[in-house]
Amino acid sequence: MKAIGETIKKYRKAAGLSLASLSEELKKHNISISTSSLCCWEKNMTTPNTNQFLTLCKILGITDIYGEFISKVQNDNPFAGLNQKGIERVKEYIQLLLLSDEFRELPDNIIPFERYLPKFTIPVSAGLGEFLDGDDYENIAVNEDIPTLADFALEISGDSMEPRFHDKQTIWVERTEELNHGEIGIFCLNGEAYIKKLQDDNEGVFLISLNSSYQPIPVHEDDSFKILGRVLHE
Repeated sequence: MKAIGETIKKYRKAAGLSLASLSEELKKHNISISTSSLCCWEKNMTTPNTNQFLTLCKILGITDIYGEFISKVQNDNPFAGLNQKGIERVKEYIQLLLLSDEFRELPDNIIPFERYLPKFTIPVSAGLGEFLDGDDYENIAVNEDIPTLADFALEISGDSMEPRFHDKQTIWVERTEELNHGEIGIFCLNGEAYIKKLQDDNEGVFLISLNSSYQPIPVHEDDSFKILGRVLHE
């Protein structure tokens, strides 16, 4: 498998894009990534998530994702050795085969099952900080409308994230320890849990409220700070 960063850098330069220009292009797809984060990707210090990666490929014109990021070896890559016209012809044959039940993989009869997610019973504060107890939760049944990436649910307490999030509102969260600048997440700062928007730029790290009545909360180097998750659903 090839290093992702080297390929991204090669295609970015071929497209005549600077890191700042690529950051702006990503913003057009509702992905906010700083130039320093892009630099970390290209140096293979960090990697983009699935949505960021596929959007990058679209912006940079990377169509043969398997060949560029996995292998161009004949035994591994069925498209190896073909030019673009040949690749398109193979794709046409695949579409024809998919029209026939003889060659198309048909879905099995799947027995429906209930999905349960933990909902923390202590509300996460959208105003004053309250500690998020990792063991204080109840498992609740959820339907198909809940995001598949959701790992747990929380109830908001307070009004600092108005007008987008409201007091007593339930939110769905993907468990992760990494967020990008501008993303809304769940944070634990000095033992208190918050739902805030992350500011991580040249000015430093801050937890931002959407309600302008609340001041940004600075995160200092000697603070106990942890990212608990990414807010997925309002």
